[in-house]
Amino acid sequence: MNDKQRNEGEGNRTAARAYNQATEKFAKSGRVKQQAEKAKAAIDSAEKAELDRAERVGRSKAKGEDPAIKRKPATR
Repeated sequence: MNDKQRNEGEGNRTAARAYNQATEKFAKSGRVKQQAEKAKAAIDSAEKAELDRAERVGRSKAKGEDPAIKRKPATR
């Protein structure tokens, strides 16, 4: 892409398209389960404290939860 991004108006269609393509490619790659297991291992390790801190920092900058989204509790 150019050094200077062009304004695409409401939203960035180019970035959205690239994200969607990369997401689809990953989903079809067969690595989803492997990466999910890697994430679970991180949560169950010494890295948990760092992950919890990062989540707190992220949530502190958020305007709040979207009331349309109801999170289900994690099951193990």
